[in-house]
Amino acid sequence: MRRTPHRGRLSTVIGIVLLAVMLFPVYWMVNASLQPSGSALLQTGWIPWHPDFSGYATALRDQGRNLVTSLVVALGSVVLSLALAAPAAYALAWLPFRGADVVLFGVLVTQMVPGIAVANALYGAYDDLGLLNSYPGLILAGSTAGVPFAIIILRSSMQRIPREIVEAARLDGAGRLRTFRSVVLPLSANSLVTAALFTFLFTWSDFLFALTLTTTETVRPITLGIYDYMGAHTNQWNAVMATAVLASVPAAVLLVVAQRYVTAGATSGAVR
Repeated sequence: MRRTPHRGRLSTVIGIVLLAVMLFPVYWMVNASLQPSGSALLQTGWIPWHPDFSGYATALRDQGRNLVTSLVVALGSVVLSLALAAPAAYALAWLPFRGADVVLFGVLVTQMVPGIAVANALYGAYDDLGLLNSYPGLILAGSTAGVPFAIIILRSSMQRIPREIVEAARLDGAGRLRTFRSVVLPLSANSLVTAALFTFLFTWSDFLFALTLTTTETVRPITLGIYDYMGAHTNQWNAVMATAVLASVPAAVLLVVAQRYVTAGATSGAVR
């Protein structure tokens, strides 16, 4: 019992050290983004005593369109993924039918397919359908990762809803669609937010689909923009790092805002 406080303090110190190590690249990225134009990355001071925001002005001018493209694609993937995954999860959880286990197994298998295989297959299909360099094409590609994950999370969450609540709604005259819309979805709100957040993060940080399915600068997500930006602006590290900071802001804000829902959704969606 006497060793417990010491172990607690040691664990706290270790946790702080590990957190500092993991957050150091983020700190250095922000620090470098506030340096004057033309500063060498290795000569950056530890603290930006005289912050220069010219890098952000350059990043917004050159990469603003790419940021908007990523935002549109990520939000579109979220809407499409939830629109497909929620009814599918409801059917797998509450409408028993032959082959349900096979369908669920197929959903799990899709999570194991390498992304490069999916990207190559989509490239051939998109070339025939005229979906290369288009918002719908990138939204559909992003949904290939979001839909299976959302189905797994939502199905587990919906299965944990007390059967008495669903049966009471049916006894009151609600059909399956009304029960799904008015009872099951509200009770699965935390899991819906969790699925939406992770789908957004999958799509926002995607590089493989962006590189494979876009061949022009008409539609270019921010991940591909940063990749091309580094080759053309290696002497302007403040602009490169400012672009990276701007690309990190939406994901960080969503994680902070939805943290409570994600914790509850991940717990309620855990496999029993």
